[in-house]
This record gives sequence, structure tokens and C-alpha cells, in this order.
Amino acid sequence: MSLKCVHKGCGKSFNEGSEEVCIYHPGPPVFHEGQKGWKCCKPRVLTFDEFMTIPPCTEGRHSSTDKPPELEKGNQDTDSEIAAKIESLNAAAPTRKPIAAPQHIPTPPPPQPESEDDDPSLEIPDGAVCKRRGCGAKYKAGSAREGESCVHHPGVPIFHEGNKGYSCCKPRVMEFEQFMNLEGCGKKDRHLFVGSGKDKDNKTGAGGEEILETVRNDFYQTPTTVIASFFLKKIVKDKSTVKFGENKIDLDLVTSDSPPKRYTAEIPLFAAIDPEKTSFKILGTKLEVTLAKADGASWAVLRSDDTHTGEIFQVGRAGSLR
Repeated sequence: MSLKCVHKGCGKSFNEGSEEVCIYHPGPPVFHEGQKGWKCCKPRVLTFDEFMTIPPCTEGRHSSTDKPPELEKGNQDTDSEIAAKIESLNAAAPTRKPIAAPQHIPTPPPPQPESEDDDPSLEIPDGAVCKRRGCGAKYKAGSAREGESCVHHPGVPIFHEGNKGYSCCKPRVMEFEQFMNLEGCGKKDRHLFVGSGKDKDNKTGAGGEEILETVRNDFYQTPTTVIASFFLKKIVKDKSTVKFGENKIDLDLVTSDSPPKRYTAEIPLFAAIDPEKTSFKILGTKLEVTLAKADGASWAVLRSDDTHTGEIFQVGRAGSLR
């Protein structure tokens, strides 16, 4: 009887009683401040595609029944403790008119794929996996490709405040296993196993830096400030500049990578700020800016050229009551 292994990172089919070695991740997935990895081993990466390629770290036997470990949960406050914290925060807060809850910054559109079709002159390796997200189909050498159907997600993965999903469709789930099983919302007549066979060339600047078109960013807000993060590792303080205008941020960020990466951008802001009261700090994995609101109004998005998503989020940092 053919069974499917439920171990993370394996997923192979096996026969009952098989002694075949299973290579898998015994620990749960870990997502923290933009970094992704597995609790059982050390590699940490920034993109979901890199996360999916982290090699399993443990050998064992296939299983169709073992339940994957759950994410660790911290101590939970009781209802009475949460109510007391809310009351104390309300008492300390200045009296002011309520403001509308902000909307979360929308995820940028997914990058254009390297190719929409396989180069017919290239040989497809046996067992090659479809490059499109959420498909997972494997190529079998010598098989005919007529009648293929590639059901996939054309968007990018979204992980926010415990919710997981894709930018191209609405389902949001809490568990990683549920996320991995989200059915694709796009369809193609052919799978994409090898594409053009060529990687995209990175743009380079005059100084040999790798030029970044965009970096991941996020924000939350208080009644008087907007705290925004631009995720870029190894920023060199002495070679980078951050300038504030009344309605914009000018960024020129250089990293210590070899070759160095460079991100230059003018960020148009949703509303006016007070540049004199605005500040920033460079951390190991990101640039964090604290924007002083000029009028105290709620921001729906961070950038003025972002569209509203319709998702509503509470003002302030998630989990601030704990």
C-alpha cells in the first residue's frame, strides 16, 4: 500500500514497512521579523522561495501518522489581566478624539517571472518540480506534456500578525500546514519546470554595487507617530543617508555585503510629517524610522501611491498589552 510521508521537507510516497531513509525537519517553521527558517536547524533566510529550499537536517523513517510539532506559545494572560492592562493604558492616555483604524500597507506586486514557458531546446531533468508557487507537480522523464494543467498562486506569500496567505487571493490561515495546502487560484496549460534556463542578471551600479529595485517594508502607528521599517541587512551607517521632507523620505542605503547592495528611493508619504521631530535608527536587519505626524490624523497606508486594501488593523504594535 502506497502512503505519503507527513514529515516536513519530505512528502515522498513510500510503501508500508519500507526501510527507506527519510530526510526531514523535525521542528516547526519559524517566522520572525522578516526572517524565515526551521527551529531544528540554523539557516535563516528572507524570502519564502529561499525558505522552501532549506535542506532537511534529520534522518529517520517515513511516517504517515506522526503529527508535526506545533509552534511554541508563550504564557497567556487571563481575561482579567488583559482588562486591567487596557484600563491602565486608557487612564494614562491623553483625552482626544478617536481616530480611524489604519489599513495595512499592501504587499508590492510580484516580480515578473523569468519566463512563462520552458525553452523547448532544454532538457527537463527527471523529478524537476514546477517553479510556480503552490503547484508542486514533478516531471517524469519521457512523459507526454499534452493535457497538463498547472494550478498555482501567481502572487507572493504574505505573513502578517500570524495570518498566512497569498497576495493573489483572499484565504488567510493561521497554521503553516494549512498555508502549504492552500489551493492555487491561477491556471496555466503547461507547468514551468526549467523556464529559459537563465537566471536574471542583477543590475549593477557604477561602483559595482548590486542595485535593489525595492525592499520589503511595513509600518504601525500611534496617535502621534508612524513607525516604519525597511528590511535590509548589514546597512553601513557611514555610507548611507536618510533625509526627511515634509511629505517624503529620501533613502540611499548601502550594505557591507560583497559585492555591496544599494537601495536608493524617494518614498512619498501618505500625510505630512514634522522633519525636525522625526528620527531613524539603523539595526542589524533593517532601517527603522519614527515619523512625527504633522496633524495627528490616522494613516491608511505608508506611501501616498499605495492603494487601500480594505483590511483594517488596530493602531499600535500588535501584542503591546502583553
